[in-house]
Amino acid sequence: MIDALVRALRGTSAFEALAVALGVLYVLLVYKRRRLCWIAGGASSLIYIYVAAQAGLPMQSALQCYYVLMAFYGWHSWSRSEQQQAGIAVWPLRRHLLALLAIGVLSMLTAHWLQRETHAAWPYLDSLTTWVSLFATWLVARMKLENWLYWIGSDAVMVFLFAKQGYLFTAGLFLTYLVIAAFGFVEWRRQYRLQSP
Repeated sequence: MIDALVRALRGTSAFEALAVALGVLYVLLVYKRRRLCWIAGGASSLIYIYVAAQAGLPMQSALQCYYVLMAFYGWHSWSRSEQQQAGIAVWPLRRHLLALLAIGVLSMLTAHWLQRETHAAWPYLDSLTTWVSLFATWLVARMKLENWLYWIGSDAVMVFLFAKQGYLFTAGLFLTYLVIAAFGFVEWRRQYRLQSP
């Protein structure tokens, strides 16, 4: 186990290490509700477009392109929220059930396409985590409390995906994300309760 970790760290490029550092910074800044998170996240995603493509995870690479675009949207949305002093909000269960149904259908469709048309390593898990992450990122930009729950599920699967593809450093990043997401949910829920009358 330790030998595999040492080999993985030696095989990690400075490029990937920078993406990991920026990714951790992004999540920590989201946790603190700091608008600068979107700059760190966008820069990390630019690097991960390449890393995910090299790992044989095309949906993850496409997801990183979306993250770059969401960095611009998130910056704008959080800037507006700061001006309006908007707080954390929650969604009703009905919306989450509809979102999960849509995620399931889209995941199956893209997984079938990936399996037929590409050499994707894990088409079903790659598709599922991509669609969950797309939705969770939108929830972050809209400051919805439940974003953290989607991230916990997605990050757990991402740890597996990247570890199986030999990217242990990136798998460690997603393990870090998972832990931060658990703390993020608790902290944002506390803040939500404080702002509620």
